[in-house]
Amino acid sequence: MSSDDIKVDEVDQTEEIEYDIDKIKILPGASEDGSSASFQILDEDHTLGNALRYIIMKNPEVEFCGYSIPHPSENKMNIRIQTYGNISAVEALHQGLDNLSELCGVVEEKFEQKLKEGGYSTEEP
Repeated sequence: MSSDDIKVDEVDQTEEIEYDIDKIKILPGASEDGSSASFQILDEDHTLGNALRYIIMKNPEVEFCGYSIPHPSENKMNIRIQTYGNISAVEALHQGLDNLSELCGVVEEKFEQKLKEGGYSTEEP
């Protein structure tokens, strides 16, 4: 194996992440100190909304978090976050998204582990 082979393998393993900057926007009406704000997330629904609300509310710095789907025919979700002032609503959203992503990763790992272990039946009893 040459050093060129190693470099190619390293390049293949790096994953380029492309962010959609229009996915989340801050809605008008945020507090001046940043402790409360509403956000609009495009192309999301109750699946993300309820899980994200739950995770954000687990943060002891968050006073309130709620979400709504403005209209069933619109592919938008609004989420409102109010903190006690030690962190901003934007920070609470970032932490919530990170925590939810980590939680999903753990669930995925455990699921894959159980699949590899086998010992289950796909037939009905």
